[in-house]
Amino acid sequence: MARILRGESVDVFLRLENRHTGEILRMRRVCDAEGQTVLTIDGSLPPGATGPPPHVHFQQREEGIVKAGSLGVRLGNETILVPAGGTSVFPAGVVHAWWNAGDDLLELSGRAVPAGDLDRYLQALFAVLNASPSGRPSIFYLAHVLWRHRHTQAVALPPQTIQRIAFPLILLIGHVLGKYRGTRWPGSPASCTGAPGVDAASA
Repeated sequence: MARILRGESVDVFLRLENRHTGEILRMRRVCDAEGQTVLTIDGSLPPGATGPPPHVHFQQREEGIVKAGSLGVRLGNETILVPAGGTSVFPAGVVHAWWNAGDDLLELSGRAVPAGDLDRYLQALFAVLNASPSGRPSIFYLAHVLWRHRHTQAVALPPQTIQRIAFPLILLIGHVLGKYRGTRWPGSPASCTGAPGVDAASA
């Protein structure tokens, strides 16, 4: 589920929750001192839960601090354990995954630089995942999200060569079956407007 919420201050943020894993993200766009748009991200993940599968952001660098719990990280071929108070950095272009490696609630606070389309991408993925009763997303909606964001975001599996062949075919079948008719289907571009806040161009 996705909601635009007003916090205790005047700030407004996009709240995403994966109903299958309990992962929660709160995101907002801000303009940093260098004039670029940054996506601030606060998140949590229940004990024993896994975060996203191995994936890569081609343009964004993610950096953050573990506020509580223990963070497990797979960065390239390296596995790292980050305790509370520790920091983690996911460079742009490097495949990574993360999970709750402890027995307590994992709480994170960080940012993605630059913001790019990461908020809209995550909003669409959460919508597709939450639309499935079993947690196994519809291949039609998942393929649409991954294909339209393919220049900036990607999952590691299946391999990119297979994705480039399979996804257009899946989209073609989806259009024939009417899966993308209107704007109310899970993960549709019209329903994924991203996090609120200030963009550098308008600051």
